[in-house]
Amino acid sequence: MLYPLGKCFQIALLNNASSIILAHNHPSGHLIPSQEDIALTQKLKEIGQLLQVPINDHFIVTTDDYYSFAENQFK
Repeated sequence: MLYPLGKCFQIALLNNASSIILAHNHPSGHLIPSQEDIALTQKLKEIGQLLQVPINDHFIVTTDDYYSFAENQFK
C-alpha cells in the first residue's frame, strides 16, 4: 500500500531529509510506468518543490530489473 502523499514528506521533514528517493515494486514484472505511476511521481515532485525537499528519483523494481525515472529523463 502506498503511503498517502503527505506521509512521505512528513517522514522526510521529521528526519531533516534534504531530498527523497521513492521506490515501489511491480509484482507483474512489467517495468514500464503506468499512467498512475507517472501522475503520482509528477504530483510528488510538485509537492517536493513546494516543501523544498526534492524527489531525486523514483524506482520501479521487479524481481529481475528496475526502472529509474531519472535515468529515463523524467523531469
